Amino acid sequence: MKIFKDKNILVTGGTGFVGSHIVEELVRVEANVTTTFLTANPRSYFFTKKLDKKVNMAHVDVGDYESVLDLVTKFSIDYIFHLAAQPLVEVAYYNPRRTLYSNILGTVNILESTRLYPKIKSVIIASSDKAYGKLKKNKYEEGDPLLGDHPYEASKSSADLIAQSYFKTYGLPVIITRFGNIYGEGDLNFSRIIPAIMKAIVRGTTLDIRSDGKYVRDYLYVKDVVTGYLLLAKNIDDVRGEVFNFGSRETLSVLEIVNLISKYLKKKINYKILNCAKNEISYQSIDYSKIQKRLHWNPRFNLIKSIIGVFNWYKKIL
Repeated sequence: MKIFKDKNILVTGGTGFVGSHIVEELVRVEANVTTTFLTANPRSYFFTKKLDKKVNMAHVDVGDYESVLDLVTKFSIDYIFHLAAQPLVEVAYYNPRRTLYSNILGTVNILESTRLYPKIKSVIIASSDKAYGKLKKNKYEEGDPLLGDHPYEASKSSADLIAQSYFKTYGLPVIITRFGNIYGEGDLNFSRIIPAIMKAIVRGTTLDIRSDGKYVRDYLYVKDVVTGYLLLAKNIDDVRGEVFNFGSRETLSVLEIVNLISKYLKKKINYKILNCAKNEISYQSIDYSKIQKRLHWNPRFNLIKSIIGVFNWYKKIL
C-alpha cells in the first residue's frame, strides 16, 4: 500500500467504527489523512488510538455541500473513502428524514465535489447489502436489482444508484462497495448483535434479541473490510465504475452467533428473544466471487481468530 504514502486522503465518517480502522491503516502507511466528524466519543476506537493527533479533523456535515467542496479543495484531496452515513436500520425507522438526508444528499455532495475537482483519483462509496432489499435468493450478486423498500434500505439503494449514474454520465472514478455485517473493535452501536453480546457478557446482563433469533447475515471482520477498501482504491484504473460485494464464509443466524461466541469465549450468555424488530430483512448473504477473481481478495479472519481480541477491547472500554 505504498501508493498511498504522502497522498492527501479524505475519509468521511473517519471517526466512526469502520472509518477509524481505515484511518489507522492510512496513517500507518504515511498518508496525509483528513476526516470529517460531527461528534467526538472519547471511548471510540478513533480517540482511544489517539488518531485525532495524527490527522486533520474537519467538523463538517457531509450534507452541507459548500463545506464538503471547500474541504476537498482546501486539502487538495487525491482519494476519498466515503463512509459518513446514518448506519442504523432502527434509527432510520424513527427518523427517516435524517437518514435520507445523510445517506443520499451526503453522497451527492461527495460526488459533486469529485466532479468539480478533477485532481481526485478515486472515490470509494460505502453501500451495503441492504441496498438489495428483500431478494428471494440465497446469494446476492452485484448485477441484482436494488430494491430497498424501507427508509434505511431505500437510502442505500438510492445513493448506490446515484453513484453509478455519476460514473456513467461524467466518467467519475467511482467504486461502490456492498458489505455484509461488519464487526470488530470499535463498534459502539449496541443495537447490533455482536456489540450487544459483548456488553451483556462484560456487564453480566441479559442480552435482548430484537428479532426472533433466526435472522441470517454474513459476518465480516473489520480488518478484512479495510484491506478490501484499500485494494480497490489502489486498483482504480482497472475497476473504476464497478460494484463489488464483500462477504464472508460465516453466514449465521443471530442465535448461531450467540452460541458460537459463548463457546469460543467460554462465557455463558443469557438472552431474551423480544421479536420486535421493525423493517429488518430476515435473510441476507452476498456472493463475493467477483472480488475474489478480479483482485484476489478473501477474508483472512473469522470469529475464532478475532473474537478474543474483540472481547478484550469491549472489556477495556466498558
